[in-house]
Amino acid sequence: MAGLFVLGVNLPMLRLGENYVIRFTLPEAGEPAQLPVVQGPDDPARPLVVIDAGHGGRDPGASGDGFREKDIVLGLAQALRDDLLAQGGIRVALTRNDDRFLVVEERFEIARALDADLFLSIHADSAGEKAAVSGASIYTLSEKASSEAAARFAARENTADAVNGVVLSGRNQTVDAILVELSQRRTSEGSAEFARLIEREGQGALQFLPPAQRSAALRVLRAPDVPSVLFESGFITNPEDAERLASPAGRKRFAEALSRAIRIYFARNPSE
Repeated sequence: MAGLFVLGVNLPMLRLGENYVIRFTLPEAGEPAQLPVVQGPDDPARPLVVIDAGHGGRDPGASGDGFREKDIVLGLAQALRDDLLAQGGIRVALTRNDDRFLVVEERFEIARALDADLFLSIHADSAGEKAAVSGASIYTLSEKASSEAAARFAARENTADAVNGVVLSGRNQTVDAILVELSQRRTSEGSAEFARLIEREGQGALQFLPPAQRSAALRVLRAPDVPSVLFESGFITNPEDAERLASPAGRKRFAEALSRAIRIYFARNPSE
């Protein structure tokens, strides 16, 4: 069978029909990744949060009722950035500020390259045909999922940068797991504290799906030296959730609650 050679891997061609073609541009070998602009105070001593809008570009994420996850979460990320900058005192960077594609490892590596003090990845889930399922969830990293639902969510998000089912990262997941177990211990407490603050500050403003705090082996949270949380903002397959998250009022409530959590976290954990 004919094959496709991508990133040093000979991939079998899937017989999906002549009109089924995925085209995207890969960076040149050795080309350095372009880091996003850091906004806010021109003072490296000020704390830095990197906000990651999930999916993007050729990867729309979940979809439902005319909404796409990549669009909703970008709007939420931009709203949170604007709220933080308006209040001052905190530096902010977005992993993407437009409709571009990033592989999962690029996202947390941006936070590490910028020497971020906190990493927040924003997503929206899908419940398939179960349109009544709604509410937000807060994820931290764990090699053992906190529930079957958390495991399913991790499985979907961890394959976001696959082409025809083949992950492009090329990293050894066994080696990654060992390295994460050794180094993540230093940051897991910070991640857990930030997750608790999001739930606390979101009470009365955000709707949570019990239990609000969950854990799973999410690749995007594998920065070993940056406290990291994935915020599942709601279910795009729920019309009320999707409408709320896409609305100016919904983005404002989200931004205010998450901004409070971030500020309290940095007040308790000043950057060195």
